[in-house]
Amino acid sequence: MKTLISVFRSSFLLVLFSTFSIPASACTIIAVGKKASADGSVIISHTDCGADCRIRVVPSQNFKKGSLASIYWGIQDVNLPLNDMGSVLGTLPQVQKTYAYFHSAYPHMNEYQLAIAESTTSQRKEMKVDMAVCKQIMTVEQAQVFALQRCKTSREAVELIGMLMSEYGFLPSCVGESETLVIGDTDEIWIIEIFSVGSDWDPEGDAPGAVWVAQRIPDDHALVVANWSIIKEVDENDADNFLFSTNYKSFGIVKGWYDPDGTKPFVFQEVYAPMFREYAANRMWLFYSTYAPTYADWPKRMLEDGHMMGYNQYIQYVDPMSIYPTSVKTEKKISLQDVMAFQRSTFEGTIYDMTEDYDWYVPDGKGGIKKSPLATPFPSRDMRELLDINNRRAVARPQGYYGMIAQLRDWYPDPIGGIYWVFLDNAYTSPYVPIYAGTQEIAECYKNFDPTTYSRESAKWAIDFVDNLLYLKWQVMVEDLWTVRDPFEQRLFDERDEIDKKAMELYKQSPKKANEFLTEYTKGNMEEVLEMYNRLHDELIVKYSNSR
Repeated sequence: MKTLISVFRSSFLLVLFSTFSIPASACTIIAVGKKASADGSVIISHTDCGADCRIRVVPSQNFKKGSLASIYWGIQDVNLPLNDMGSVLGTLPQVQKTYAYFHSAYPHMNEYQLAIAESTTSQRKEMKVDMAVCKQIMTVEQAQVFALQRCKTSREAVELIGMLMSEYGFLPSCVGESETLVIGDTDEIWIIEIFSVGSDWDPEGDAPGAVWVAQRIPDDHALVVANWSIIKEVDENDADNFLFSTNYKSFGIVKGWYDPDGTKPFVFQEVYAPMFREYAANRMWLFYSTYAPTYADWPKRMLEDGHMMGYNQYIQYVDPMSIYPTSVKTEKKISLQDVMAFQRSTFEGTIYDMTEDYDWYVPDGKGGIKKSPLATPFPSRDMRELLDINNRRAVARPQGYYGMIAQLRDWYPDPIGGIYWVFLDNAYTSPYVPIYAGTQEIAECYKNFDPTTYSRESAKWAIDFVDNLLYLKWQVMVEDLWTVRDPFEQRLFDERDEIDKKAMELYKQSPKKANEFLTEYTKGNMEEVLEMYNRLHDELIVKYSNSR
């Protein structure tokens, strides 16, 4: 396969990388096994994805034997036309039939209920590549595309992605960092962590073009990935639960990061990840202390544990990475709504709650103090500098492009069983809309977004407009938002059984009829979101006008 790689050399790559670069994002993954979820579904979720939030269906296709598939750079570029994947870095053999999937900056789900979530993770600086000279050409988002087009199960996807990274070389597209994917189907969940191998890798040599390890997660477990490696020790003799590149250990030994003659075990995350960071630790703490409260003696970080202790530098500390597991057996079942709530978390009531900073409190006119109505969990850089507020990385993020929850259900046929719940912009202020796996077309308002031109026909712009208006008087105005959004979402939850039942009745008559029904249902909800948020931002402007 290496002989089929067609690489554009240094000068061309330098132009590409200088004209299109992807900003660092802070993506959180939550994954829940089928025995840990409240309804028996497998749940894979991802917040704060790449810039291209335009969701669209790429249909299944047939190709002639001997055809080649292009390897692209630019999949995440929202400035390209809707179906333009970017510039071609190389090619690989095409399969004769591909599967339909939902495309975006990081493609997430296909027609067979295979789902993928992504989180950029940190790696040692010595592992990073110089994009102007390296010969690696496989980005993680391109690997996701190939997996969704060619695979039906999570293990198949892991094997394919591992092969692609080894054969074609891992090319980081997010600030030169490593990547973690959590991949699920209706039966199981796998996690694969991918690290780059520097700029001197040669595709004609024998060395793999990446360092990677994959691990199967027990069915009664759940996990969080918070921009940090979580895989620890690897059992090389357990092929049912571990897959890995041939250099997963030797690369670290050659670099001098692990002594095979020493007494310490080889711990994957410790060898290849740099020093632990608070922005990762706080999200891991929040998830595991919530769903496995007795697993460990978790640090005390609720405000009630010590008034405002989060702002006392002599009390704060960063946890050792070792206290957080790869995954954990949950002490209570986790529902779809629980995952949504976690994706919307701003660390309310903890030392990381940015609305609890002293500087938000003002006189109440009665001799006491009260929280200012301007207090927001998402203060801008200018506001933080003005008030001297620490920056905290919450799970929810303003202007976060988009995110999703994939609900994978084995008791229905694939077109009905898979539901791809999507939000745009900011999970805290956006509604989720369900996209069934059988959906054949996405509403125009969820495909329409130009970051340089405002449009009332774009759901992303409508939601972002409301999100920005809230900063005028956040504590009060967010209540207006919830009054409109929450009943809409509740209706979606309440009618789920009815929609499933109707789709099943049609599916028994004809799968095509079921798909048409689900497509119209999906598009209708999306169009309702556009209308609802356009109306809401008009109402908010009038209600909170400074002329009143």
